[in-house]
Amino acid sequence: MKKYYIGLSVTYHDPGLAIVDDNGEVLFAEATERYLQSKRAINCEPDQLNWISDVLDSYCSFPCELVIATNWRKKRPHYERLISGLGLLTAKGLLKKDLKKLRSPLENYKLHHMIACQHSSYLKTGLNLVRRLKEFHPDCPVSFLDFDHHLTHAAMASYSSPFSNAACAVIDSYGENGSMAFYRYHHGKLDRIHETRGVGSLGFFYMKITELCGFDWLKGEEWKVMGLAAYGKLDQKLYDLLKDTLAVDGFDFAVQPQHFFDLLEALNAYQQKEKDALKKAADLAFTGQYFFAELMTQILNHLKAVTGEDNLVLAGGCALNSSYNGQITERTGFKQAHIPSAPADDGTALGAAWLAYHRKPIKSDKPPQLLTPYLGSRISNEAINRLIQYNRSLDIRHLPDSLCEETAQLLASGAIVGWVQDRAEFGPRSLGNRSILADPRGSGMKDTINQHIKFREYFRPFAPSVLHEYGPEYFENYQESPYMDKTLTIKPTMRERIAATAHVDGTGRLQTVKEHWNPRFYRLISHFHALTGVPVLLNTSFNVMGKPLIHSLEDAVSVFLTTGLDALVIDDYLITKPHDRIH
Repeated sequence: MKKYYIGLSVTYHDPGLAIVDDNGEVLFAEATERYLQSKRAINCEPDQLNWISDVLDSYCSFPCELVIATNWRKKRPHYERLISGLGLLTAKGLLKKDLKKLRSPLENYKLHHMIACQHSSYLKTGLNLVRRLKEFHPDCPVSFLDFDHHLTHAAMASYSSPFSNAACAVIDSYGENGSMAFYRYHHGKLDRIHETRGVGSLGFFYMKITELCGFDWLKGEEWKVMGLAAYGKLDQKLYDLLKDTLAVDGFDFAVQPQHFFDLLEALNAYQQKEKDALKKAADLAFTGQYFFAELMTQILNHLKAVTGEDNLVLAGGCALNSSYNGQITERTGFKQAHIPSAPADDGTALGAAWLAYHRKPIKSDKPPQLLTPYLGSRISNEAINRLIQYNRSLDIRHLPDSLCEETAQLLASGAIVGWVQDRAEFGPRSLGNRSILADPRGSGMKDTINQHIKFREYFRPFAPSVLHEYGPEYFENYQESPYMDKTLTIKPTMRERIAATAHVDGTGRLQTVKEHWNPRFYRLISHFHALTGVPVLLNTSFNVMGKPLIHSLEDAVSVFLTTGLDALVIDDYLITKPHDRIH
């Protein structure tokens, strides 16, 4: 009987679901936010009741055996059990005063809310999945496994990498016992070197910086800090304050024990509330990012010294900091760095599934290879056929043989195109299958997309998707960035050529595009290159601010009709608005 390993990320934020078969192949992996169209899907189950049956029927062949694996240990940490017993993980509990303050940059009620949500989320693990199995496949054998949270991060990063050997760092906000864990990865085995304990957390401090800038980390707005930082400069007083508050000690964080709350009060004085907050927040963002990079460098250099490895795999929420990721090989002793397409908690669904699979003896001579990120849902043919049948307003052309050529011509003429192909990306970034694309040559394109497509702040940058063979021509110290995971410096001579993707500090969070990774996207950029001489397209996620990447055809058409997009491509179909035809 065939066996499938279903991984569930049951974290209260960024839940996800993954399916691995009994050969270790990834059949499906997707964040729940896509199906729900709710950013981060906070307090939502990964196995949505009205969705899970479709996923099972699409990727599992019944009769079969299922192993359900989760990304948190069933046995909860002592502190969580203690405060749960005291009633602090309830709405009334959050209102309690006169509690001993934790040495964390986040207030007690925020930490307890996170723990309460996580506690509740874990209790619902697999309920919807098993409910549907009992209904449709009552004889299906089911077993359950639970894994250490940071180990699932490490598995996602290591098993998705092209490395046989690597040092692994998980740098997060928190796990069962602390915020970080470190491993040696050797031919499919993960051996833990060290795990931190306590509330010292680089993730928490970045969340605090996000708050001080006037942004909301619950909405995932740490991205805004990275974008805004390029407009600021170092605030020496703030830097000294941060340095006094948190420091690295080997693999651990040293938190100032005696004057922590005085330092925290001084830090809170930087909170931005005025109308011109963004101007003042830029220095705060720059200083916070500068401090983050400094601590990350110290941690990773220590890991390098302990392991002696040349390869690094990095996971956890802090691995989403692409501004730093591009500096790793320059600032540390590591020669290569791999960050998975989904380094945050949605990715731990796949990590848990893989850990369950690797519990059995595995004999495989297959060399490690980079995992494709195109593991999510498809737009159904039925949905496309319905659009064709009932549409009365849009021009729809079927162009299976000339789609890339015609789309490239639209882009070269200044059109902004929604581009939807095959399976969705696993992870937060659009990589050429759920993308909004545009000509990168004119600097005004950045403002046009921010104002009329994304409806977001002026300081938010866009990514250059570059054909791999031209990467060294456009970027200093070029290194592959398959998942748009690294920010590199654009060569000064090239910044005007791709001005819409050059951030104010001359950098770009690039996506490396290779033909065997994504043939159609590669072909599209190649045709654009032939027309313009530029082997780069501006690429941003197919959504509007505050929403996740589009999931269904209806989502795509809704964004198309309610924004300034000029054209929409769905698989082989080119769709335009007839009142504003582009020739």
